[in-house]
Amino acid sequence: MGIFRQIAEYLYIKKKDPKAPHTKWLGYMHGINRLSLLMFLAAIIFMLIRLVFFKKA
Repeated sequence: MGIFRQIAEYLYIKKKDPKAPHTKWLGYMHGINRLSLLMFLAAIIFMLIRLVFFKKA
């Protein structure tokens, strides 16, 4: 499975593979990965906004 497909599944852009194993711990792992990915994207957006709007000369 490709990394971009996995990211798309985490962000609910792409449907999950029905043949993939479903366990409680795998679900927890995917939830934590989803949370960390969203926090990373939020931090990048926050940094870009600070860079563009609050730049000191």
